[in-house]
Amino acid sequence: MENPFIIGKAAEGEYFINRTEDRKRLEANLTHGINTIIISPRRWGKTSLVKKVMSDIDREKFITVFIDVFRCKSEYEFYRNFATCIIKQTSSKLDEWVETVKTFLSGITPKFSFGSDPLNDFSLSFEWNEHDDTEEEILSLPQKIAKKKGKKVIVCLDEFQQIAEFPSSTDFQKKLRSVWQHQQDVTYCMFGSKKHLMENFFSNKSMPFFKFGDMMFIRKIEKTEWIPFICRNFSNTGKGISEKQAERICNATQCQSSYVQQLSWITWYKADGTVTENNIESAIDDLLEQNKTFFQMEIEQMTELQYNFMNAVANGVTQGFSRKNILKKYRLESSANVQAIKKSMINRDLIYTDDEGNVMFCDPILGLWIKRNSMLNSD
Repeated sequence: MENPFIIGKAAEGEYFINRTEDRKRLEANLTHGINTIIISPRRWGKTSLVKKVMSDIDREKFITVFIDVFRCKSEYEFYRNFATCIIKQTSSKLDEWVETVKTFLSGITPKFSFGSDPLNDFSLSFEWNEHDDTEEEILSLPQKIAKKKGKKVIVCLDEFQQIAEFPSSTDFQKKLRSVWQHQQDVTYCMFGSKKHLMENFFSNKSMPFFKFGDMMFIRKIEKTEWIPFICRNFSNTGKGISEKQAERICNATQCQSSYVQQLSWITWYKADGTVTENNIESAIDDLLEQNKTFFQMEIEQMTELQYNFMNAVANGVTQGFSRKNILKKYRLESSANVQAIKKSMINRDLIYTDDEGNVMFCDPILGLWIKRNSMLNSD
């Protein structure tokens, strides 16, 4: 292990924390033709889970394709990215790429752009021929390749909620569903970092993707799994951390996967040998400082009442916001304000409600930053 913890990337291999039940369910779904939608707040490890399952799937029977939709700002960019990823990840040779386009995309004049490694690095652009079947040809590409190769195809789309930003997004979703729902040899897995949008896509009866597949609501990884992982990775690199100290890292980050790894990393490089309490406190300060600019931008976009509400959550209020003492202490004015604020903060993916109805921060470090910096706390 070169680095004991992973930062800013999907956790793979030895960095992956065992999500045994989630992995079992997702793999069963994808290998048995059940479309799957993964729902959770951001940074809970959805991408890591999907990539882990993809790496374990039998390549003799299945072809897996991973598509990141994040940079797609229009339908055209989506089609181009979709076609490029499908062609690249279902074939391994240049002549096969070209043959795939000629055979299955008759309405397209392709232009290949190659990077430093032409065998693996290319992008596809194309000119549209004016006929009605071009879009359907692109969306049908996985099914046609599956038939040709005699294998099932699994297509995983990360940041799928990005299509909500497209002009005429609902019409575009109708196009996708109308083609994908008839593909017998292709299974789709969609997930993204904006929980409320993903829930609206797949839970709202008026939306095209309503009941498109099995919805998996994944949970945080428990401390009982994180603590031995942290302690083991410190030990493997010649440093020591106690279980109590590892638990403090979990508590500070509320077991949010990316932050557990990041705070563990900062603590690790600060420790000369055995971790001290000062190392952890200093690491938390550094983590807050690294995110300060982002947090300040979030706060600047809030109204005073919204900020007061978030301050209440930061100080441990998770229910009962309409109680008189809470309204007064955090200057929320009325219960009607509370409901409107709560809805707006959920829509911005700043908070979510757990199974017990508790309001929680999507980003626990933002909550800690607000708690430490709020002027209300000095009242």
